[in-house]
Amino acid sequence: MAETHSPPRLVLIDAMALIFRAHFVFIKNPRVTSTGINTSAVYGFANSLMEVLNSHQPTHLGVAFESRVPTLREEAYPAYKANREEAPEDIRAAVPMVMELLKALRIPCLELDRYEADDVIGSLAWQAAARGIDCYMLTPDKDYAQLVKPHVYLLRPSSKFAPQELLDAAGVQQKFGVAPTQIADLLGLKGDSIDNIPGIPKIGEKTALSLLETYGTLEEVIAHAGEIDKKSVRETIQAHAEQGRMSKQLATIYTDAPIALDLDSLVLEAPDKEALEVLLHKWEFRTLAQRLLGGAPANGKAGLPQAPDLFSTPAGPDTTPADSDSPDQVEGPSLYRSLADTPHHYELVAGRAEIEKLVAEARRQPAICFDTETTGLDALQAQVVGLALSWQAGTGYYIPFPEDQEAAQEQWEWIRPLMEDPQVMKVAQNLKYDLTILGNYGIGLKGELYDTMLAHYVAHSHLRHGMDLLATTYLNYAPMPITSLIGKKGKGQLSMRQVPVDQVAEYAAEDADITWQLYQQLAPEVEAAGLNPVLQQVELPLLPVLARMERTGITVDVPFLEDYSAELKQELRSLEAQIYDLSGETFNINSPRQLGEVLFEKLQLAKPKKTRTGQYSTDEEVLSSLAAMGYELPDRVLDYRELTKLKSTYVDAIPQLVNPLTGRVHTSYNQAVAVTGRLSSNNPNLQNIPIRTARGREVRKAFVAADGQHLLLSADYSQIELRIMAAMSGDQHLLAAFRDGADIHTATAARVFGVDPGAVDREMRGKAKMVNFGIIYGITAYGLSQRLGISRAEAAHIIESYFAQYPGVKAYMEDCVARARHTGYAYTLMGRRHLLRDIDSRNATVRGFAERNAINTPIQGTAADMIKLAMIRTQAALDQAGLRALLLLQVHDELVLEVHQDDLEALKPLVTEAMQAAMPSLAVPIVVEIGAGPNWLDAH
Repeated sequence: MAETHSPPRLVLIDAMALIFRAHFVFIKNPRVTSTGINTSAVYGFANSLMEVLNSHQPTHLGVAFESRVPTLREEAYPAYKANREEAPEDIRAAVPMVMELLKALRIPCLELDRYEADDVIGSLAWQAAARGIDCYMLTPDKDYAQLVKPHVYLLRPSSKFAPQELLDAAGVQQKFGVAPTQIADLLGLKGDSIDNIPGIPKIGEKTALSLLETYGTLEEVIAHAGEIDKKSVRETIQAHAEQGRMSKQLATIYTDAPIALDLDSLVLEAPDKEALEVLLHKWEFRTLAQRLLGGAPANGKAGLPQAPDLFSTPAGPDTTPADSDSPDQVEGPSLYRSLADTPHHYELVAGRAEIEKLVAEARRQPAICFDTETTGLDALQAQVVGLALSWQAGTGYYIPFPEDQEAAQEQWEWIRPLMEDPQVMKVAQNLKYDLTILGNYGIGLKGELYDTMLAHYVAHSHLRHGMDLLATTYLNYAPMPITSLIGKKGKGQLSMRQVPVDQVAEYAAEDADITWQLYQQLAPEVEAAGLNPVLQQVELPLLPVLARMERTGITVDVPFLEDYSAELKQELRSLEAQIYDLSGETFNINSPRQLGEVLFEKLQLAKPKKTRTGQYSTDEEVLSSLAAMGYELPDRVLDYRELTKLKSTYVDAIPQLVNPLTGRVHTSYNQAVAVTGRLSSNNPNLQNIPIRTARGREVRKAFVAADGQHLLLSADYSQIELRIMAAMSGDQHLLAAFRDGADIHTATAARVFGVDPGAVDREMRGKAKMVNFGIIYGITAYGLSQRLGISRAEAAHIIESYFAQYPGVKAYMEDCVARARHTGYAYTLMGRRHLLRDIDSRNATVRGFAERNAINTPIQGTAADMIKLAMIRTQAALDQAGLRALLLLQVHDELVLEVHQDDLEALKPLVTEAMQAAMPSLAVPIVVEIGAGPNWLDAH
């Protein structure tokens, strides 16, 4: 790196704190490579590293790791950190990965036997400060605040909840309520459960802060304990003074560890580009590789800022600036093959004679791959720019389409015989989009369908499924980025129609060619894994059903929503006034910080919880527990939040999504997102439209039938997941309750509480209902106690009684976990699988999460498969019966149809039978609840 005459700027990084933080940020959706490597922690670490390089541009940098032998604190106090569970396997595996990354970046790793990372950083930081060098300690650990002094700053990395935070001494005082020199005193008084520092019993943070404000240090608090008015505080300090002193000693970071500050060894150097290239390839960090190795812009994606120019030579007067968008700034990565070094034969085919000749040749193939190039991503409004075909690796054809839509329609007629040939399989990536595009021109698809995106989703539901990612994973090939044709997102971005046709031909033919090669790789993989039933019987037949539903859409009563918005606005004003009156002041109700201060500092409603950022927690769980104690203010705040979200997310947003040409909203269904197989939707997200509250249910009134001659019909599976659990577990008592048509929650309450069904009261039934549904998700005694507001002992007794009455359920749950341990997967009845990487983790928290998924996935995933099969059967029945009815929506376990009122009675048994027979192997009665009305709420 070039010499600089500016003052040194040193950054010291706490490696383990960032590794742990990154791992748990991604815990619910980990980043996993195609070979099964969990890269969450190293990705998050790289993220934070790039952020500090950008924001503080250090000249010197070092990363501190923990001692590999017992530390001084552990020798002095064996219980120190003893309550910590063993680190998850993925975290232990991440440490050498991070070290590999740092080695490639030529950033030194700092370790010192018997000393922790914070001791290493504290000692080096204070040595730097003594030489007048600014030092920034990058860590989310608040204990480092005690090290802050002139020239030493605490730098806390950003998160989705808060931006990067830089604290000097004044910032520490404001954030934690004490000066940096008092942080160890604070921990000595109140303790630290994370590190198993005991502190003084019964001394919480509020009391500790008050004592330090009066006496200054823990030693002075102990010396003046006899002066403290409150007896309980006085006595506990006097009784546990020595424990308090020891706790402070444990919490104090060493600043005199035997490690010398060697600035020359910490100079930020140019990385080992070849080694870095290999690592980024192995970990499949494609975007990071592009930014670090290719000099490409950030593509507008959040999460990893533009990296610094780590590989540039010293800037001179004619050197391209480091933040330039010039593609020639740095030579691109050579990690993957591309068009430039791969033999290929792509043809541009134009004119009727040539197109019909190509169509004839394509129809002689057993299968072809096709890809449409269009003017935009909105499939219902986009126009075709061109069509690419391929049926042999390295070969592709591109047919450009005229802008004039009448001429385009005429050209489609030349191609229609191919697309509607039932003898030719059609392969595509994200086939539903192409189905919709073809539908815009009245072209259907016949013959077997194959979607490479869905094939990969079925095989690897926990991964991402984009074509570029699949190409690099399976073919070691990097397709041409679309931004090389149309530019980055923004006002200057071109339409594909504005790109020269020869460039589009290369791009489109390559897409078809690569998708064809992916099909050849994925088809045998899916078959070998035994996943063809899920793909061929569920996902692929569902494609045309979803495409039709999206095209049909559903009518929205916009005036109703406008009136409802005005009504909610008035209610929100009323709630604001009530909240201000109850709190005795005006404040920003939407600010968690201000709300926390009102609830816990001014009104002191209860002992507060704090978030990772140090703020008072005011989430729904906290407010609900306060409301349950009888406090009115948090109850009003919950009402305010509900109405605010309702108004902004649905009532005001849905009218903006109405298609002006159809007067309907056309949601997009996503098949390849949820690992359980559940559909999701967006624009709007219909799966999350509220149903539990009266105010939320009102939104459903806005979804209406097209006119006075039509009605909406709602068909909803009744308690389908409980019925599936009964069938899969084979528990005779549960099956008998369903076969007898009993109210399952009353039946459960009667058995669990040992009373006759007629003696079950509302409270008993409510508890039984919570257990019935909670068992599916592996609910614990603690979880049940929190939901029901009862003691953990009572909750444990209820769960034990449940299992005693339903032994088949307990055996089923144990079998699910055992099978997952044996295979590494959880399976639905159709064979859909969910990878459970942590099922054998030695970390109880991580393992418990996997075990709950092992129990829940077979049930929830089977329910997902069942509703999909019901949609396929329902659409087939509609086509055969010729009724004036359309399938509009699928939401959880419910189907919504629009039907002419004269056909309503004929439709009801047709839909009921289709849904009940969706999965005939289930040995339990399937109940479908049917309703009809002018709007969705009335129908449901």
